[in-house]
Amino acid sequence: MSVNHLARPSNTTGISTVTRLWLRCALVITLLLPVSPALADLMLYPTRLVLEGNQRTTQIELINNGSQPATYRISLVNKRMGEAGGFTNIDTPLPGEQFADTLLRYSPRQVTLAPGTGQTVRIMVRKPANLAAGEYRSHLLFSKQPDAEGQSNIETLDHADDSIGVKITMLVGASVPVIVRHGNTQAQVTLTQLALEPGRGDTPPVLAFQLERSGNQSVYGDLAVSFTPQGGIEQVIARANGVAVYTPNPLRRASLELNPAAGVPLRAGVLRVTYREQAKDGGKLMAEASLPLP
Repeated sequence: MSVNHLARPSNTTGISTVTRLWLRCALVITLLLPVSPALADLMLYPTRLVLEGNQRTTQIELINNGSQPATYRISLVNKRMGEAGGFTNIDTPLPGEQFADTLLRYSPRQVTLAPGTGQTVRIMVRKPANLAAGEYRSHLLFSKQPDAEGQSNIETLDHADDSIGVKITMLVGASVPVIVRHGNTQAQVTLTQLALEPGRGDTPPVLAFQLERSGNQSVYGDLAVSFTPQGGIEQVIARANGVAVYTPNPLRRASLELNPAAGVPLRAGVLRVTYREQAKDGGKLMAEASLPLP
């Protein structure tokens, strides 16, 4: 994809205290590899970008929270969400899949950060006149690059026995969704197929359920499960924040481990699941469902 650079972004070594706190609290999402210590070195905020209405620009902050300089290459990729919430990279869209990569421009495309320094990446959307109403999504990928100091060159390694050595360096990355909404978009979501799987031994009980989505917009919010024993007080026993069902997926299968208070058996009461917008988005209740327990 050709990229028209925006105004030259400034290195945010002097990043504000508020932004730095947000960055340190932000979770890196959509991991490309299993969790490794290096992954915590890259902090991103926000972890989801939405451009809608007349909004034409947005930005994401990244900071090197590690002890070594790091270089990240930035690109746009298209991903498909599975029913269990995992992502796969794709090249050819299926019917109903609408991607944003042709609508977006961003700058820079590669950054090198000294320890403790940050960088702003700016994103701009350009919508063609004939763009159909709906939601378009791609992912901004931050891929860690190998160092340029020759440390992984086998010729520089010291081998007392004259053997040939190979040094393998795990490179990690993260991506955040970039969503463009155009025209009239809406979505509805319901919670269905609630089923309690009792715990055994040290294994906690699990509540399985589905989030069923309809409309031409994705949904994103926080899940909570509470239990109200007969004649007792409702208590929250599970949470999961930042749960999405992206278009065009009609459902997402989910399960949450339940942690009731000690001595409170999950029987003779009601389990209630709620799915709400995040507080910063208004906290609106989008769906709820209950499961009576004998």
